[in-house]
Amino acid sequence: MSDVSPASPKSAPEDRATEGPFDESEVNPVRPYIDLGAIKVLPREGLNLRLEVEEQTKRIVAVGLDYAGSTLQVQPFAAPRTTGLWEETREQIRQQVRQQGGRVEERTGPLGPELLAEVPVAATADAAAGMRLARFVGVDGPRWFLRGVIGGAATADVGAAAQVEALFRSLVVVRGSVPMPPRDLIPLKMPATPGSA
Repeated sequence: MSDVSPASPKSAPEDRATEGPFDESEVNPVRPYIDLGAIKVLPREGLNLRLEVEEQTKRIVAVGLDYAGSTLQVQPFAAPRTTGLWEETREQIRQQVRQQGGRVEERTGPLGPELLAEVPVAATADAAAGMRLARFVGVDGPRWFLRGVIGGAATADVGAAAQVEALFRSLVVVRGSVPMPPRDLIPLKMPATPGSA
């Protein structure tokens, strides 16, 4: 039984509307964004973009961004107009990490409340089993919630963290006008190749 009230307040930096992550209504549409459907990414030097696809459905479930020696995985979800999802989502992440045998602590970061987790990693051909650090961040926007998982250098290095946080804040969420249940993933798509628009 969850002790989180169904009407959680929105959690976002006070300057979200001017500093991001942005709602599509808050940005200049002529900037050269990479359009991934629910998310638009401003290209920058040294940024590599991956789309994470669910095996069975072939649907894109997350956007992976490699930048500043770090990884940032983002997922945009539909959210209620007046309440937020980040408080409840943090509790779910906390439980998942503990069930996997990991450790998690909540702290206040530049984006608001975040979770710093040590997540067990299974051994692979390239690496021994061990713990991996991950930062879970989230921002409630107008009718959307953007979740990010930060790995690599930005979990410990202040300079890399600032660069990845700036990347997260530069993202644009396109909620669209189609009614969607809260917590549903807003559809992502492959970017158009230049010349095919």
